[in-house]
Amino acid sequence: MQYRTLGSSGLKVSELALGSWLTYGAGVAKDQALACVRAALAGGINFIDTANVYGRGAAEEFLGEALVGVKRDSYVLATKLFFPMSATDRGLSRGQVKKQLDDSLKRLGTDHVDLYQCHRYDPETPLEETMEALTQAVTQGKTRFIGFSEWPAGKIQAALAMTGVAKFVSSQPRYSLLWPKPEADIFPLCHRNGISQIVFSPLAQGVLTGKYKPGAPPPADSRAAHPSMGGFLGPDRLNRAILDAVERLKPLAAQAKLSLSQFALAWVLRRPEVAAAIIGASRPAQIEENIKASGAVVDPALFAEAGKILAPVQGKS
Repeated sequence: MQYRTLGSSGLKVSELALGSWLTYGAGVAKDQALACVRAALAGGINFIDTANVYGRGAAEEFLGEALVGVKRDSYVLATKLFFPMSATDRGLSRGQVKKQLDDSLKRLGTDHVDLYQCHRYDPETPLEETMEALTQAVTQGKTRFIGFSEWPAGKIQAALAMTGVAKFVSSQPRYSLLWPKPEADIFPLCHRNGISQIVFSPLAQGVLTGKYKPGAPPPADSRAAHPSMGGFLGPDRLNRAILDAVERLKPLAAQAKLSLSQFALAWVLRRPEVAAAIIGASRPAQIEENIKASGAVVDPALFAEAGKILAPVQGKS
């Protein structure tokens, strides 16, 4: 496992982070989820990402249990807030930042997180209020650093222009071979301001593993076939044009002596702006395979060819 510095924080994080959306505390049985966490830690992953809304707190509760006995300074723990936790609890107001962070810390069984992230921008709360609340959380020691996910470039710039507030060290965008859009504006803006990317869905929810075959039903043990996890993998993401294009990537991955998932992760990690790619897993074997993408050296010509193959379907789902 290779490690990179997270923005201006000084934190060293593994190139692959363990995510928990739809999986831990929800779609994956507890014993399997525990085995995944153990496999991640054993493989050198020291970066764990979650959110209060995942399983309505269940993912954080699971991780709080799973990490009992693991030295707190041996891993970097990140969580988020914004999406509704109840009919009245949502957003990035001063009160919500305090309440949701305190609740997350309780579920996670810790007195601080290393990174607290705004899961989306909140147009209903003044940005000044949000930044002041996040700064207070840092001052109180409840989080060491702050970040955001999927914020518009203009709002990022507005936050960076403020004085007397904590500065963001991370951005969490959707980014993959099928969704390269953040390269255009978010990457350069953040790079100029000491903000690293922690990218989610680097395998396009499994589409870039090659497990979904054109014209065939999803494998029985796949996310797309799962009753609770498959809802986010609709026809737009599993359409014939995308799956046909992904099939054409397999010979390129073979030339690189990588599996298709390793090839797709290595493509994400080719960018120095990316500190880590978040992977989800329901089985330890998936983690063990994906870890091998860290440090992989791939001929740029293979990545360029992959881009040409996928160009007609990039940004389509």
